[in-house]
Amino acid sequence: MKIIDLYVIKKYLGTLIFMLVLLSVIIIVVDVQAKTPRIESNGFTVGYFLLNFYPFWIMNLILTFMSILVFITVIFFTSRMANNTEIVAVISSGASFHRFARPYLITSLLIAFITLAVNHFILPWSNIKKNVLEPYTYNAINKEKLLGNMTIASNINPSEYIFVNSYNKKENRGSGYMYQKFDKNKNLTYQIIATDILWDAKKRHFTISNYTERTIKKDNTEILGDGTTKIQDFKLPPSELFPDKLVAQNKTTPELLEMIRREKTKGNNNVTSFYNELYQRTSMPVSIVILTFLGLSLSSEKKRGGLGLNLALGIALAFLFVFSFQVLNVVSENKTLTPLLAMWLPNIVFAPIAAYLYIKRANQ
Repeated sequence: MKIIDLYVIKKYLGTLIFMLVLLSVIIIVVDVQAKTPRIESNGFTVGYFLLNFYPFWIMNLILTFMSILVFITVIFFTSRMANNTEIVAVISSGASFHRFARPYLITSLLIAFITLAVNHFILPWSNIKKNVLEPYTYNAINKEKLLGNMTIASNINPSEYIFVNSYNKKENRGSGYMYQKFDKNKNLTYQIIATDILWDAKKRHFTISNYTERTIKKDNTEILGDGTTKIQDFKLPPSELFPDKLVAQNKTTPELLEMIRREKTKGNNNVTSFYNELYQRTSMPVSIVILTFLGLSLSSEKKRGGLGLNLALGIALAFLFVFSFQVLNVVSENKTLTPLLAMWLPNIVFAPIAAYLYIKRANQ
């Protein structure tokens, strides 16, 4: 590796780290100021959140927007090199533009591989810590959706169903419980109704209270029973039995694939959000390489307007890229596009643009 490679890599990583630290501090300060009333109204202190929530929250935010940060970083330091005629000096010494771009490729691949590994195996652990406290930063309506009482209608598999009239996810208890089991001809074979249901975290099963049960035999005769308490063991915790929009974030990729398989086995085909999470974990790191070369192509030539013009163009493209991901997420949820296509479409669009601009710049 030659001096020019080390020089560019040092500038790339140094600028990126500086931007990450600076933006993290600014974002946390702004977010804390905005959310302090909600945090304190829920009985927490800001200091507690700074230690137990914000480190994990900012990690999620950084990895979500890493490709955008890389893009702006590349535009920033490359524009400065171009304005200082450093790039002209390198090219004039006999090196080709492809040779000059080598350290960009090396660094972007390094960042992409690290981000890929973190997305699939480390970030889910961080998200578990984040998601425990995140509902307390929401407004009352959104907090109620995650922690308040809700009606449950879930199937364990195509023949077993659970209904809870009012279930509180924070306390993992509910009232108005019913479990039904059907045979292959969709005939009811067993039903149990209880006034209350409670998750026992230590023993990892549910306990129901004041129940009545009926077993329907093949000759349509019924066996009735009742009791005070009874164990209901579905081999799954409440978070997976009654999943919410945050549960996919908490799973490593092997666990997420298993959850998708289990949900489809249960007969639940509404797993689009899980697939979006799965595909985005790979598509976002790949976009780091694409946006690195797009940024290099846009900012490696000295222009009138200099750094300011390049940064303005870069920020505009960055917002377009992020906006496209958010829109496509909603489009995928509405089943207009498949999750695979939706999560990869920004890369599919931006990759040819980056390739065209790079080749055009290299041939100048």
